[in-house]
Amino acid sequence: MTIHSEHPFLEAPEDRDAARRFRARLGGAVSLWTAGSGDGRRDRAGLTVSSVMVAPGDPAEVIGLLHPDSDLLDMLVDRRVAVVQLLGAHREQLADAFAGAAPAPGGPFTLATWEQTDWGPKITEARVWAGVRLKTEPVESGWSLLVRCTIEHVEVVDHELLSHVRGRYAVL
Repeated sequence: MTIHSEHPFLEAPEDRDAARRFRARLGGAVSLWTAGSGDGRRDRAGLTVSSVMVAPGDPAEVIGLLHPDSDLLDMLVDRRVAVVQLLGAHREQLADAFAGAAPAPGGPFTLATWEQTDWGPKITEARVWAGVRLKTEPVESGWSLLVRCTIEHVEVVDHELLSHVRGRYAVL
C-alpha cells in the first residue's frame, strides 16, 4: 500500500474547474442547514452548505446554494422553515456526514444531540444559529438552486467556529 501526500485521483491543475477553485479560496464558516421534526429519518433532513451569505436588511435574509437533489431542499420547500447553524470547532465529522462525504451509520442525526425549535432541529450545543423561513421558491444558479430565506430568529454566542478553505478544515 502506498501513502499519497495528495489525493490520488486529483485532476491536473489545468483540468480543474476554475470557478470552483476560486470559490474554495473564499473560505468561511461551515454551516449546517436542518429542517423537519421528529426522530425518524424521513422526518428530518440536513445538509452542510458552504455557499452561504447573509444579506442585512429589514428583514435580513440568509441566501444559500443547495444541491438540487438534497433531502434538505425538498423538506425546506415543503415545510418552509429551517435552522441555519454554524458548526463549532472540531465538528468535521458532522460536517462531512451531512455533506455525504463520510459514513454515518444510523444517519448523520445520530452524531449529535438535538433539540427541536420552531424552525427545525438544532444541535443542542449550537451557539450561532438562525431560524429562517423560505422567502421565494428556489431558482437555478449554476449547478445548484439559490434559496432565499428570511431570518426570523438569531442567537449568537462567541466561540470557535469550524471553517473550510481550499478543501481543508480550520478553526476560526
